[in-house]
Amino acid sequence: MTTTDRAVPPTEGTEIATLDGWLEFYRATLIARCSGLGDDRLRVAPLPPSSMTLLGLVRHLAAVERHWFRIVLAGEDVPPLFDPEPGTGHDGGFELDDSGIGEALAVWEREAASARAARATAGPDGAGSLGGRPVSARWIVVHMIAEYARHCGHADLIRERLDGRTGV
Repeated sequence: MTTTDRAVPPTEGTEIATLDGWLEFYRATLIARCSGLGDDRLRVAPLPPSSMTLLGLVRHLAAVERHWFRIVLAGEDVPPLFDPEPGTGHDGGFELDDSGIGEALAVWEREAASARAARATAGPDGAGSLGGRPVSARWIVVHMIAEYARHCGHADLIRERLDGRTGV
């Protein structure tokens, strides 16, 4: 893995370009926080009592991408990626298995690409459905920005605790 360059979101773009820009910024931030560490370090939960790891964050955010963009927005009939309790709506991914960062990144990249395609197909005024209730594409993108921002904060703390690295 190499450090990921992050594009600054447009400061004078359209609404959807600004939203998409911020989502891409946080996607790149997550991957940058994991760069330069091997599987063994990415599995360490350095902030007890939390069991959160950088590898778990990548897996979790792949699952969240799938849920909101593919299942809710695009209406695809795909199973959750890591649902420890099927039918509960838990996004999972935090629980680790034997797979490493290579596999986790491949899954995350595939889900992020599918999410981009679903968002582009839906357009700025598209909507999906969650439990029979409409959910706008805008709401989903804003929710995902918040999800990534929150978890990138977790990743900042985990990375600093692992090796003292801060920022990107």
